[in-house]
Amino acid sequence: MTLPVRENPYSFAGFLEKRDKLDFYRDDPFIQKVVKKYAAGEWDSLHQKLLEFSSKVSFRWSRLAEKSAYPEVRPYIQHYDAYNRRIDRIVRPLEMHQLEKEVFSEGLFSEKTSPWEYFSKLFLLHQMGEAGVMCPVACTEGLIALINYYPDHGFPDLDYIYRHCKEALEGDFAIGAQYMTEIQGGSDIPSNLMEAEPDGRYYRVYGSKFFCSAVHADYAVVTAKVTGSEKVGTFIVPSWLPGDKEKEKRNGYVINRIKWKLGTVELPTAEIDFHGALAYPIGPTDRGVANAVGIVLTLSRMAVGVSSAAIVTRAAREALLYSEFRDVFGEKINRHPLAANQLEDIVAAAKRATAGAFKIYDLFIKLGRKLQPGLFSNEPPEMQKARFDLRELILLQKIFTSFEAVDTVRKAISIFGGHGVIEDFSSLPRLLRDVLVNELWEGPRNVLLMQIYRDLQRVSQFYSPGEFVLSLLKGGDEKKAREMASWLVEILGKSAPIDAGGLGAAAEWERFCEELFRTYQGIALDEVER
Repeated sequence: MTLPVRENPYSFAGFLEKRDKLDFYRDDPFIQKVVKKYAAGEWDSLHQKLLEFSSKVSFRWSRLAEKSAYPEVRPYIQHYDAYNRRIDRIVRPLEMHQLEKEVFSEGLFSEKTSPWEYFSKLFLLHQMGEAGVMCPVACTEGLIALINYYPDHGFPDLDYIYRHCKEALEGDFAIGAQYMTEIQGGSDIPSNLMEAEPDGRYYRVYGSKFFCSAVHADYAVVTAKVTGSEKVGTFIVPSWLPGDKEKEKRNGYVINRIKWKLGTVELPTAEIDFHGALAYPIGPTDRGVANAVGIVLTLSRMAVGVSSAAIVTRAAREALLYSEFRDVFGEKINRHPLAANQLEDIVAAAKRATAGAFKIYDLFIKLGRKLQPGLFSNEPPEMQKARFDLRELILLQKIFTSFEAVDTVRKAISIFGGHGVIEDFSSLPRLLRDVLVNELWEGPRNVLLMQIYRDLQRVSQFYSPGEFVLSLLKGGDEKKAREMASWLVEILGKSAPIDAGGLGAAAEWERFCEELFRTYQGIALDEVER
């Protein structure tokens, strides 16, 4: 029996005290276990680095991220200065500038940072959500990888850009972006209409890009068609020419407006018109689709998968903590069977997603952390097959981890009851919006599922569908792997292909891909838990 009390003494102090002291790495035995498995050779030193790094992410940087997400400080654009000069200044809150500078100053892409140090730190950073900084991190990695793939580009300025992004110049780390989407087609890069006109050894780009994230960046990877050609090329376009950044004089383009997005609201995404911006060609100018998809977008897709796994990890942690604190109907939330079942699902999803992300990155490291444009190369067949495995795993992870993250964060919100939808009660409403956007970044579900289907058809002459499945599911249940291999062979052998076989064929393909990746994640988790 509960009698009335005029001044309710209830307090969230106990919950807040624990939550505000939680360290993303120090207080997560599972992530430590995963890092130790994959980075065993450098565990002792890496563990200490991550303890120090995680302290920044978990406290100072996460608080900066939260402050940067308030509606009243969203990015906006100032088109003109007091003298009527066009400047297109992107205005962001001080907290966002501080967060971005401090994160990039860690030298994540430097040669001094080992692959596992980079990836482990990336996973911790992604637990903040987008926060306006993780998309620029992913885009910068793609720009660096593209220049690195074509080291004999012949442009000293590109070497300068490479060093500026990778190692910093005079203490300043540059930020990269990628502008590929046009109004007539998002993921449909071959439909680009933007023009790159030759200007001596350089090019001048003309036209419009409709969805340009990290528009405040220093350099961008831009796709365009060379004058008179139907083939797409890739170009590096500086935001400012030397000496012009201080004057706020942009390199031959104007920013029309900032997009008003559902999530990732701290990230300035804009529409841009190019009027002869100086551009450096990178790679063959008829291989832009392969370069954009095979290198730049593949890295971004990997980032989306890792981001989704990290966000689910944070959601699970906060839901568990609240369920242990809150009394409902005379019991802690986690003592009620239905809620306990939900919590079990949330934690299981976080562990599977995390284990899968690290297993995929392990393959990436074994392949030299280098991607290739297109599906074919002059490498030995086994190396080509391994690269194909990686390419398809990244697509599968992007599709299904981002999809599951939405459902999982929603479940975590439900553990909080009505408090779950209060924007300043927890990070979960913001994280939900961010993972909803994650589903669409770098290609929606249906587009990427179709790409996997076509990829498998194109490589079937040197890599059979059954062999592909057995390779992905190696180390798991052999019977299950053989069943999945037979299922894929059956799907690809049907007379009506997915793109012409109606809704039934499409639904079966989606079911197969989801089960294939869930099985892969399960193997990854078993390997960690052994």
